[in-house]
Amino acid sequence: MSTPAAGEGRDEYAIDVRGLTKHFGARKAVDGIDIKVRRGEICGFLGPNGSGKTTTIRLLCGLLQPDAGEGHCLGFDLVKQSRQIKLRTGYMTQKFGLYEDLAIEENLLFIAEVYDMADGRERVARALERLGLTSRRQQLAGSLSGGWKQRLALAACLLHEPELLLLDEPTAGVDPKARRDFWHQIHLLAAEGLTVLVSTHYMDEAERCHRLAYISYGKLLTAGTMREVIDQSKLRTWEVTGTHLDRVIALTAQDEADWMAVPFGAAVHVSSDTRSDFPQWLQQHAQGQAWQAQEIPTGLEDVFIHLSRHANSD
Repeated sequence: MSTPAAGEGRDEYAIDVRGLTKHFGARKAVDGIDIKVRRGEICGFLGPNGSGKTTTIRLLCGLLQPDAGEGHCLGFDLVKQSRQIKLRTGYMTQKFGLYEDLAIEENLLFIAEVYDMADGRERVARALERLGLTSRRQQLAGSLSGGWKQRLALAACLLHEPELLLLDEPTAGVDPKARRDFWHQIHLLAAEGLTVLVSTHYMDEAERCHRLAYISYGKLLTAGTMREVIDQSKLRTWEVTGTHLDRVIALTAQDEADWMAVPFGAAVHVSSDTRSDFPQWLQQHAQGQAWQAQEIPTGLEDVFIHLSRHANSD
């Protein structure tokens, strides 16, 4: 069964959904989320564990039906045409889902048969070549390292030539080189027109995305380019250096001022979206301490820690 041509209503957005909501019993896992992703974009999907990222991904590809909300994926109605969306979507789950007692090539050939691809062997050969798996095609999947399993899973997702690729924390537990190679492939695919929505906890990966969306407790807290997300936070950030920096964290925690102090290597980052006078505040509250506070550009990690803390307090 080859993937049919895309349906009517194609426009610049591969994903355009509004008010996406899903309950599990009394718990609202996804709470009125709006997402827009243009065709050919890589959208980073971020948030703490349990924030609703995986549920949202499953709603977008038709594996779950929303309790409320509307919109389109790849030009098809999210609710009424979920089967058409599934046929054009590749979904890479958090957990490796292929047969570990089959070889790499055998796994891919099996998937080609499931999809009833008339040119299955040719597609498998192209996927093996593209992901650098040809020399390992006879190796059992169960004997692969995390990085090679990741390549195999990606090859499986691409066999039916999807228009949308959904990746759920694809690089968790993978070494830095394998992560870098993986992202190189993702950017090549996006350059060819494939749309990618990828959930991740890694800030360096978030910075590789064209756009970002951050959710917590099922709610979308911010979305946009990296620069837009940082600007929307209205955070100012200072880097504090010196000795006994744990006391800086304790001092800010005791004060009612809205400071967020977080260790960053050999320094502490202090941020606030309501205050602009941290050096003066530090001088008043820590006289005699040899600490230096210098304002620095706010980074994504500062923003996401701030968003998570405020979501928890709410």
